[in-house]
Amino acid sequence: MTAGSENGVHPAFEFLRTHRIDTLNVTVEEYRHRRTGARHLHLASDNDENVFFVALRTFPMDSTGVAHILEHTALCGSEKFPVRDPFFMMIRRSLNTFMNAFTSSDWTAYPFASKNRKDFDNLLSVYLDSVFFSMLDPLDFAQEGHRLEFEKPDDPGSPLVYRGVVYNEMKGAMSSATSQLWQTLSSHLFGTTTYHYNSGGEPDHIVDLEYDELVRFYRHHYHPSNAFFATYGNIPAHDHHERFESLALSRFERQDIELPVHDEKRLFAPVRVDQAYAVSEGEPTGHKTHIVMGWLLGHSFDLQANLEAQLMASVLLENSASPLMRALETTDLGHSPSPLCGLEDSNREMTFVCGIEGSEPGQHEALETLIESVIQEVVDTGVSQDRLEAILHQLELHQREIAGDQFPYGLQLIMSAISPMVHGGDPVALLDLEPVLADMREKIRDPAYMPELIRRNLLDNPHRVTLTLRPDDQLEQRRQAAIRAALARKKAALTDDEAAAIVARARSLEERQTRKDDDSILPKVDLSDVPLSLPEPEARFAGDFPATLYARGTNGLVYEQIVVPLPSLTEEELLLLPLYTTCLTEVGCGELDYLQMQDRMSAESGGLTAFSSARGKIDDVQDLSGYLVLNGKALARNREALTRLMKDVFAGARFDEQERLRELIAQIRSRREQSVTGSGHALAMGAASQGLSPGSWLAFRLGGMAAIRGLKTLDDALNEPAELGRLCDRLAALHARFQTQAREFLVIGEDEYLSPMVADLQAAWPDSGTGSGDPWKLTPVNYSVSQAWLTSTQVNFCAKAYSTVPVDHPDAAALTVLGGFLRNGFLHRAIREKGGAYGGGAGQDSVNGTFRFFSYRDPRLAETLTDFDAALDWLQTTEHDPQELEESILGVIGQLDKPRSPAGEARHAFQNRLFGRSAEQEARFRARVLAVTLADLKRVASQWLVPEKASTAVITSPDNRAEIERLGLSTEEL
Repeated sequence: MTAGSENGVHPAFEFLRTHRIDTLNVTVEEYRHRRTGARHLHLASDNDENVFFVALRTFPMDSTGVAHILEHTALCGSEKFPVRDPFFMMIRRSLNTFMNAFTSSDWTAYPFASKNRKDFDNLLSVYLDSVFFSMLDPLDFAQEGHRLEFEKPDDPGSPLVYRGVVYNEMKGAMSSATSQLWQTLSSHLFGTTTYHYNSGGEPDHIVDLEYDELVRFYRHHYHPSNAFFATYGNIPAHDHHERFESLALSRFERQDIELPVHDEKRLFAPVRVDQAYAVSEGEPTGHKTHIVMGWLLGHSFDLQANLEAQLMASVLLENSASPLMRALETTDLGHSPSPLCGLEDSNREMTFVCGIEGSEPGQHEALETLIESVIQEVVDTGVSQDRLEAILHQLELHQREIAGDQFPYGLQLIMSAISPMVHGGDPVALLDLEPVLADMREKIRDPAYMPELIRRNLLDNPHRVTLTLRPDDQLEQRRQAAIRAALARKKAALTDDEAAAIVARARSLEERQTRKDDDSILPKVDLSDVPLSLPEPEARFAGDFPATLYARGTNGLVYEQIVVPLPSLTEEELLLLPLYTTCLTEVGCGELDYLQMQDRMSAESGGLTAFSSARGKIDDVQDLSGYLVLNGKALARNREALTRLMKDVFAGARFDEQERLRELIAQIRSRREQSVTGSGHALAMGAASQGLSPGSWLAFRLGGMAAIRGLKTLDDALNEPAELGRLCDRLAALHARFQTQAREFLVIGEDEYLSPMVADLQAAWPDSGTGSGDPWKLTPVNYSVSQAWLTSTQVNFCAKAYSTVPVDHPDAAALTVLGGFLRNGFLHRAIREKGGAYGGGAGQDSVNGTFRFFSYRDPRLAETLTDFDAALDWLQTTEHDPQELEESILGVIGQLDKPRSPAGEARHAFQNRLFGRSAEQEARFRARVLAVTLADLKRVASQWLVPEKASTAVITSPDNRAEIERLGLSTEEL
């Protein structure tokens, strides 16, 4: 037994079991609350980034978004903390490394993480009270969910409109064809269970949800008997139990909660479905049809079935050498494989999906024939032992890798265990894959094992849906006309009292949104809790050989980078750079074609990626330097193979496989076009700041709206064979430019592997390059824009940008703090709460010397741009509480101190050194942040953020042309 098991168990909890998982460096402890039956999974680790997670099983049986709206509304005030918005208020009063809430298809979760124990306890008290004792004020439901309001809230003569944060969030989410594709496919694969419905909510159904239904759903589902707790880190389970019991669980008794949990009724014959999705009126509809096939498989919580399904999906789809992926990439039926391709195993029953996009209506039979023939061929010919070993190698690598650069590592482990917890499986078995992988290695020795598995799951499985989703440039107009007509009928039927009630509710909501709550009832950390500094990973060097080494606890993985400075490039070469870096690791190499290289990478590494990186100097954003980086990782036993692989790719990649490059460009275009509805705020900020510094211009041209438009033009031109040949020649010429550049290397791994890795590098690279020609430089830029980028979207993304200062300028710290100050004090209320956008804020980008305002999934345009300016007026004319400044400073420190994975910390330190960001400079910036005053905020705003000098960009629908014209924005077609 480990600490936290039988002898030290809190009396309110029953100890169930403990299990050590060495590959994850955790000891799993499982408990059950005696009174309520609530389960607790504790992952004991020596990591001081502690994670808390509580999930409720939520099974909505309609698409009103009740679970999603409840997730938002539950965080708007509770019994112990009866303030309007404790969740967002705690973000400001905390040193959290993660705070959020999620609505999945069959569970809702509330996670957070912090490295500070006081902060962890503060957040725990607020989260538990919010989940189990939420106030659920009807006005919060109106704000977060939906409400009927007059277009001018105090004028019953103006038209009725729908407003609400989740309503607008889901209008934005469902603008994506991929989201509609998945939701439509799920609704036909699952005819009778909760997965038939959109748990996030369909906008047309969200408006049907009544407040009383929300309350009933809360009372039924949000009970400890329906809850799963999970924690990770170095706080003992006993301490968690003490807090769970005192803060929440002691007030509940066990409750039998009836939920509609059952398997799907199986189909006895495949089904074909044809549906439309909206594109902008007048937009060409050719090559925009999606066709996918989906199969319903077995239970996701059956570990054997789950791993078999993963193995099958990898055999068919893992990379371009996989037979089904190869067929989908090379077929003339469409442009590229569907983004849905793969295994979905988060629901109770798994689904396998494959298909294409960029097709035409009527091609579904031909696609079915193609897919069935490929699967049949795999069944007939079998799968090589080497290929199956390579896939198991990938599963082992994924299991071992300590991630945590995006999500806290502990939260990633918990998220992987939540599905079996919810569905009745064994979370411990899913976390400890080693024994199962060993069993699978034995099974794959039987040559009939894999073909029989594929036959059973796919060829002999009649529960299959083929979905054709075709574009319709009139659909959105019909939908909007129907909404307007319905609202007009509602308005015509209103009595005077009902109209007055709508006006009164809007006034009450406005008063609630502008009310200053007593935030002193909320716990907080303050500046005295902030560490003065954080240790940086120690770099070591390899004598005369140009390698930087970091000894890190990477759990048996090694990481390597080849880094070369960008040579002097023409603008044409520069704009080719993102295509080059994407294609570099996807093409053939030496005597191997791209299919053989894909197999080699899968067998020898965890994957290779390439990227370019450019930054200005710490005191001059106009003076840019840039690098090309080839990045790889592998299990330590494959370290020598990794070094050879990276050498071969860097030196020998070939760009003569024209059809392969044609496929890759089509796939890149598809991914980038689909990114607009999910990353519109970042793209709008990039467009607004494009002329304010060379780095901003580069980001806009290489990865922003201009890059997406350029990619579409290039992809269309490549239909001409001569253009395709010219592109291949240009990529090969650019590749040759990097071969003579001076190289340096980054090596990360456990201490015992560093010297052997350096020896491998020295053997592979006896000549590290000397460099030639002029260094890369960008011409300084200085211009502003007023642009509206038009695309198919139901919501808007707005941005304003200002030219400011680099990171080592004395004002950079105050501008950085100012972003959070404006968001917390003004923009959150004006843009999200009042305006109904899903998000909005402001921030300083000291890498490029710009300050940007933004909104995300926003129903408004002109009013939001006005609010950006109003935030600056509010700053200068309002008397501010010093507490608000401290909260903004804490927010900046929290971002600076956000932990990364062991390898991520080393990569970050190396990149800082590469671009002249020293530990001394970082300490200087941190000290300046801690010293910022309210007077500093007003001074830097008046000096750098002058509305007349703003650069503006929005991403919006062509339907808003009249408003765009009134705003004086030029239009840009995507």
